[in-house]
Amino acid sequence: MTESADVDLTRTAYDGMAELYADFAAGNLARNPFDRAMLGIFAELVRDNGSGPVADIGCGPGRLTTHLAELGLDAFGIDLSPEMIMLANRLYPGPRYAVGTMERLEIADASLAGLLAWYSIIHLPPQRVPDVLAEFHRVLADGGYALLGFQATDPPELVTAFDHKVAEAYRWSPERLLELLEAAGFAPVTRMVREPEPDERFGQAYLLVTKVPSRTG
Repeated sequence: MTESADVDLTRTAYDGMAELYADFAAGNLARNPFDRAMLGIFAELVRDNGSGPVADIGCGPGRLTTHLAELGLDAFGIDLSPEMIMLANRLYPGPRYAVGTMERLEIADASLAGLLAWYSIIHLPPQRVPDVLAEFHRVLADGGYALLGFQATDPPELVTAFDHKVAEAYRWSPERLLELLEAAGFAPVTRMVREPEPDERFGQAYLLVTKVPSRTG
């Protein structure tokens, strides 16, 4: 499959500012109780469901991959940017990291207990998001959990582009993204939108979903 031009642009942009991004993001989790709460709920549900491998898709420098590992999950990270993966291995050693794309995950079918996509679908053109959600569905085991974080739109907008500091990006209506997740075979568990912090421009959204077990017979 030929890689889309926007993918190369996003990779190049993050490669070029990987060190700056890692420094900027290093303390974000400690300052945000909502993020910690959602990640904690996700981790607890995965553990209670029997645990298993958890993929942090778009892991960046590995800070959340490591946080999930500290919460007791068998977490590993995948990122489009080789520079981000290099930083992850240096700054947050322990979990496994690999360069890869969410549009073609090198992960076996139904092999994951959980999947985290933390602000990692935002750079995808909206028309390609359904295929990525189908890929998430493919790699999750029945009953597995996926947690997505993203910038929210203002009603009645469903999806809108915005001037992200790194590369072109899109904000989503939680309701619209949930519709696409349900069409891909997921069921909602929790949805939340919090108000922006002083250094944020938009509301921040969280969607926690589970893969609906397939019916046989």
